[in-house]
Parts: sequence; structure tokens; C-alpha cells
Amino acid sequence: MSESVIKNQEEQQMFGHPKGLFYLFFAELWERFSFYGMRALLTLYMVNEIFKAIAERDAATAVVYASYGSLVYASTVIGGQISDKILGMRSSIFLGGILMAVGHFVLAVESDLAFFLALALIVVGNGFFKPNISTFVGALYKEGDVRKDSGFTIFYMGINIGGFVAPLLCGWLAAEYGWHYGFGLAGIGMMAGLIFFWSGIKKNVFGDKGLPPSKEVYEKKVIGIPQKTLIPIIAVLFVPVIAYLLSSWQANYISGIFKFIGFAVLAYLVYIMYNLDVVARKKLIVAVLITFFMTLFWGFHELSGSVITLFASRNVALEGIMTASQTNALNSMFIILLAIPISLLWGYLSKNKLNPRTPYKFGLGLLLAGASFYILSISGASADENGMVPFAYLLVMYFIISIGELFMSPVGLSKITDLSPKNIVAFMMGVWFLSSAFAFQIVGFISTQLAVESTDANVGGLETLSIYTDGFHLISLYSIGAGAIVLLLSPLMKKLMGNVH
Repeated sequence: MSESVIKNQEEQQMFGHPKGLFYLFFAELWERFSFYGMRALLTLYMVNEIFKAIAERDAATAVVYASYGSLVYASTVIGGQISDKILGMRSSIFLGGILMAVGHFVLAVESDLAFFLALALIVVGNGFFKPNISTFVGALYKEGDVRKDSGFTIFYMGINIGGFVAPLLCGWLAAEYGWHYGFGLAGIGMMAGLIFFWSGIKKNVFGDKGLPPSKEVYEKKVIGIPQKTLIPIIAVLFVPVIAYLLSSWQANYISGIFKFIGFAVLAYLVYIMYNLDVVARKKLIVAVLITFFMTLFWGFHELSGSVITLFASRNVALEGIMTASQTNALNSMFIILLAIPISLLWGYLSKNKLNPRTPYKFGLGLLLAGASFYILSISGASADENGMVPFAYLLVMYFIISIGELFMSPVGLSKITDLSPKNIVAFMMGVWFLSSAFAFQIVGFISTQLAVESTDANVGGLETLSIYTDGFHLISLYSIGAGAIVLLLSPLMKKLMGNVH
């Protein structure tokens, strides 16, 4: 091997990892900055601006927020397929990033029409960006490279740094200067992510990774237009369609669409199981159960951007601490603080052969989620005469649910790939991503049940406190009940899993 080749290889490494990892790290950090910065403002913006003139403003906000969240995650399944077959990861990330950046900047325009178009742009853009940048990280490492897991750990730290900083900065800007400054900063964050990614390509830190799978397919003409050009055109044409679906909150078309998708997926899974051998069928049953319980957990967890943000705004004493939108940073803060200690805990337990199998971790995660909502449900006992409760309740709630997240989320996807038959692994990964989309339907249902009807811009007090704490109590019971069921089923699931830990 020549000296120049060896030197070039050394230049492509940084801190013992492929140099490209750190460009993807910052690209994803800034993309998540834009996504979580906007999400922190979204519910409050809809309640206080878009739907402020109607009594059903909470219910309308709940439907739009749930529909938006469902479409954001469902779009990744389609975007991932298009990338795999036609565009490749680089082109997909650029297309998605540009659409998302435009969407965030359009949010800075004071118009109801612009609002729904912006959400649609972010939905379509996220479909191309999100699945591909995560896949790109894996592509930087060769098969069997022991550095891969730590590489993903570094990458996911970028996600949580973005998720922590964004609500603080965007929330501060929105409070001090207006909503649209907060949304504008989110757009700047997205552009920063694209610039990092582009600079990585210019410096050739990715080598030949992320290119289209086939130049012939990439350049192939359909109705006289190359596919590399046709797909962005189709993506843009879908924007007004999605904007219409999101704006039709009274009809709630998207809920109906996801119900149909849910029944179709279940029917197909039953068909697959019928044709599998006994061992594979048992493992797939566990994969489906894990996906179902993860969906339930995310359905409770993602209330953070909806009902819990409204609760923070209306019934938590935040003055002098932070704004309601900034409370969205608490989950990421605790993930950053707790990820390494919990990882070390699993390592210690493994050495002593005490590390619980995946079903037990899922059961404990749901119990912790239930405990976190129980904390909020009892907060009313400490309320003042205006129905305001101490901030400590919210802080403890996020601390507990973040532990639950670390018990479940990091192991979920890897177990899906381990438990699924090889010929349907890609399909089951799609189902796993769809589970987050269905989780937002749970968010929408719960948020609608806890909706406060009023055109008063200063809704608050003991009445709303009663609505929220009663709702949190029910959520706590459901989550604890689900966790108990998982723990009771764990011995059976452990047996069905065979040698999969």
C-alpha cells in the first residue's frame, strides 16, 4: 500500500471513528434542533394563534398535532424505500433537508394557509431525511466493526443535544420577540445541518458511501423526466395534498387512513405467521408484541409536546424558571445525563448474569411511564388558589419517564431485526417506524379527551387542573396495567424468543 493511500485513510479517521461520523453528527444535531425547536412551539402556537377564535381550539390542536406526528413518522417508510431503490442516501438527505428548511421558514409567515403548507413540507422532507441519515451512519462501518455501536451512541448524543438546546433557544425567542422568530431559528438550524453535510461531501469524508444504488435507475426517464428530477417534483406536488388533509381537522381524514393501514398491517402479519415454521412464528409473535407495547409507550411519552405542554403553560408555576415551550427540553436533558449511567448498569448486570431480558425491560419501562404520570396526577394537592402547581412535579415526571425510555427504546429496534425472519426484516423495520406514527394517534385521542373548551386566551385555574390531573391519573393506571401485563407475559415471551436476549 502506498504512503499516500495510508495517509489518506488516516485523514479520514477522527477520535478512532470514520471522520464522516462527525459530519453526520452535526448534520443530525442541527436537523433535530430545527425539528424539536419547532415542536416545542407547535401546540402552544395552534392554541394561541391558529385556533384561538374557536371554543374547540384544544380539540382542533390535538387532531392536527396527532395527524402531523403520524405523517412525519409514516413518511420515513416511503422515503427510505425511495432512497434504497432510486435516489441513494445523499440525494435523499439533501432533498429532505431542503424541504424541511423551507417548511420551517414558511412557518415564520403569519398566515393560516402558510402554517398548513409548512407542516406538509416538513412531513415530506422528514420522510427523505430522517431514515437515511441514520442508515448512513451504519454504512460508514464495515460488517462486524466493533466500533459501530459506540458510533451510534455518539450519533444519538447529537440528537439529544439538539433536542435539549432547541426548545430553550426557540422557546426564548418566541417568548421575547414572537412565535415566528422561534420558527425562523428552527429553519436556520436546518440550513446549518445541510451545510455541515455538504461540507462533508466536498471534503470526501464519506468516500463512495450514500450514492444512488444504480446510475441507470437514477437517470432512467419516466414520462420523459429522469427519476432523479421526477421524485422531487412528485414530492413537492404532494405538499398541498397533505396540507389539505392536515387542515381538514374536523373530518380527521388522517385518523381514518391510519386505521385502515393498521388493519392491513395486522392482516398481513397474520398471513405471514400462518406460513412460517413454528420457531420463526414464535419469534415473530414476540416482535409484534414488542412493537405494540413500544407504540403504547410512545403514545404516552409523546404527550410531552401536546397535553403536557398545555398543562405546563396553564397549571405549572414556571415564572422565573422557563417557559412552557422550554419544558420540552427536559426529556433530552435527562436522556443525556442518564444514558451513560444506565448503559453502565446494564454492563454491570451482564457481568453478574443479572441483566434482564428485553420483555422485562419493556414491562419496567411502562411501569416507570405510569409512575411518571402518577406524579403529575397528585400535583393538584400542592396547587395554589390559582391552580398552579410547583415545577418540581414536572421535573420529577420527566426524570422518571426518561429512565423508562432508556429501558425500552435503545433495545427495541435491534430486537426486531433479531426476531424477524430474514425475508421480512425490512418490512418489520417499516412496521417499527410506523409504530411511532400510530403512537401519535394515541396522543390525538388522549389530547382530545383532555381538551378544554374556551375562547379565553388565559385559560387556567382549578378547572383545567382538575381536567389534567384526572386524565393523568387514568393514563397512569393504563400504563401501569400494561407494564404489569408485560411482566406477567415475560416468562412466556422469554421462552418464545429462544436464544435472542
